[in-house]
Amino acid sequence: MLPLAVPAHAQQGKTLRVALITGIDHLNPFTATLLAATQVGRFNYEFLTTPSAEKAEPAPALAESWTTSPDKLTWTFKIRQGTKWSDGRPVTAKDPAFTFKRMMDDETARTANGSYVSSFDSVSAPDDSTLVIKTKTPQSTVSLLDVPIVPEHVWEPIKDLNDPKTDTAAVVGVGNGPYLLSEYKQNEYVKFKANKNYWRGAPKVDELQLLVFKDAEAAVNALKQNEVDVINRLTPTQFDALKGQPNIATNKAPGRRYDEVNINFGVQNADNQPIGNGNPALKDVRLRKAIAQAIDPKTIVDRVMGGYAQMPGGIIPSVYSAYHWDPADAERTKFDLAAANATLDAAGYVKGGDGIRSVPGGGRLELRLSGHASRPYDQRATQYITGWLKDIGISVRQELVSDEELNDRSNAGNYDLYIGGYSTNPDPDSVLSLHTCSARPNAQGKGANTDTFFCDPQYDDLYAKQLAETDLAKRAEYSKQAQARLASQYVNVVLDYQNVLEAYRSDTFASFTKQPQPEGQILEQSGYWGVYGATPAGQQAASNDSGGGNTGLWIALGAVVVVVLVGGGVLIGRRGRNADDRE
Repeated sequence: MLPLAVPAHAQQGKTLRVALITGIDHLNPFTATLLAATQVGRFNYEFLTTPSAEKAEPAPALAESWTTSPDKLTWTFKIRQGTKWSDGRPVTAKDPAFTFKRMMDDETARTANGSYVSSFDSVSAPDDSTLVIKTKTPQSTVSLLDVPIVPEHVWEPIKDLNDPKTDTAAVVGVGNGPYLLSEYKQNEYVKFKANKNYWRGAPKVDELQLLVFKDAEAAVNALKQNEVDVINRLTPTQFDALKGQPNIATNKAPGRRYDEVNINFGVQNADNQPIGNGNPALKDVRLRKAIAQAIDPKTIVDRVMGGYAQMPGGIIPSVYSAYHWDPADAERTKFDLAAANATLDAAGYVKGGDGIRSVPGGGRLELRLSGHASRPYDQRATQYITGWLKDIGISVRQELVSDEELNDRSNAGNYDLYIGGYSTNPDPDSVLSLHTCSARPNAQGKGANTDTFFCDPQYDDLYAKQLAETDLAKRAEYSKQAQARLASQYVNVVLDYQNVLEAYRSDTFASFTKQPQPEGQILEQSGYWGVYGATPAGQQAASNDSGGGNTGLWIALGAVVVVVLVGGGVLIGRRGRNADDRE
């Protein structure tokens, strides 16, 4: 556990201390893909638009309003005037124009959020208050581009985005968000100071700290000792144990994350060159299907998650019902050990005297199963998965490693099976894009952000159709068809949709702004509302604009929040889409 320089009693309400059990690998907003690292971008930079606290729908941020042409190919954004970067330079339309152009021209700059500019034709700033984006085809996500807008005068001189200087507080810390980066130590902490000049109004706390702990138990102990103020990623056992504890409040919310087992099916990079050291037997879709048949999501939900999760379907969680794919009975791969054994028997994988099968052509069927050493979820899930696979004749070696090591292995294709997952958002584009051919990294392992390394023309066609479709019902159908196609190839097995389990010190903080309202999560939002709206104990609840419209007034009455929208703006586009991150 990290030592804190200031005693807990001196922190009362002035510093918000957030416990993390996932690492922060680096801070470059163009390339950061770990969830904690992308949260840094949300706090430090304002985005063109932002997902509202109420429903995570597109709401004004750096852009006050926006319109689109009748053919849906030209988007014009009115940029908010009078705001400044933390070094005093004015924020103008040239900054978002630079940000998007850099992503269009520089492969490395597309690493984290490249799917957003894949159909951009041009980006221009005809004056300081106007941004114009033209697309080659209609793009349903332009109203909510989940891209941190960076200052051109700081980032334009940096020609190599892999340069270590892009990861320093001196560079990243020139921001305009609700909090400004002040100090960073890799995989230990990130510290911010409140932006007193933030256009929505300064946060109610002076400093924000993201503190990395070695595991969830250490973070829970820190919460009990009043060494941190808020924590998430709790296990069901930890969550239940914290209920009713003095000075601690708990929060349970529907989850926007899917957990999965990724299968190395013979992955390739963007140049279609094989990479990594996956077991070549996994190229056989029959073997991958048998693995899926041998994994029981209900046991994961009931025993690993203690019921604090939903049964899975596709890669879009059920909380986003419009785009969630719940397979019909005929499409669903059911847990059935007998069927899995029969699948392998028919495929020629013969069991030996020790119960372990041999691969056709010779050699024992042995696979590595990797996961996060810091996560109790991975620790427990690997035990069940190992047992099920043994029951069908597959020997498994468990390899639980650090977040950074698992990230490196998965990026390089150095795995057979690994437990991973992504946080998703109301708009389906981001999560669907993670499984396209273009999401695969280049030969240097840069330039994109894939989940499975999947590359399939049929899937890519369905992805392109949903991106261009402006009719919600038709877009939802394309999204579901894409999920069904992905599932049919068994390159991953979705395990569950976890509930968000959080806790905070009620003696130091009275409330946090949740997303969505009224029963959403506090941390790991698709915005910054949780930490921006943090209200120290004894202070009046936050009355900041939630982003629901051009002008918003929050009226807090006990636990009831009434949103009064005044005035109007032009809010045109689909529900918000937000690229959230590998872990």
